[in-house]
Amino acid sequence: MSDDLDGSRAVDERIVFDPDSNPDKYIYEHLADHLARLIAAGRLKPNTPLPAERRLAAEYGVALGTARHATSILRELGLVFTVRSKGTFVRGPRASAES
Repeated sequence: MSDDLDGSRAVDERIVFDPDSNPDKYIYEHLADHLARLIAAGRLKPNTPLPAERRLAAEYGVALGTARHATSILRELGLVFTVRSKGTFVRGPRASAES
């Protein structure tokens, strides 16, 4: 499986999807954590689309429902937003409340 989705494969900064690392978590939680780490590391850039849920499912070898649940978690965390008929996008940095 791929270590990221943007095509780069940094040897020293691998972010690996390993659903067996914690058997107490559901696979959708592992996938959401993995994608969140890619976003935090800047491997998935702000305002760029996430791959379609069908592609995520194929890329990570999970069921479509698992990919959907993972993206739902990312939406709830405020890491991505969805535009109907356009896709799901990585959220850019938020402006501070003090500005």
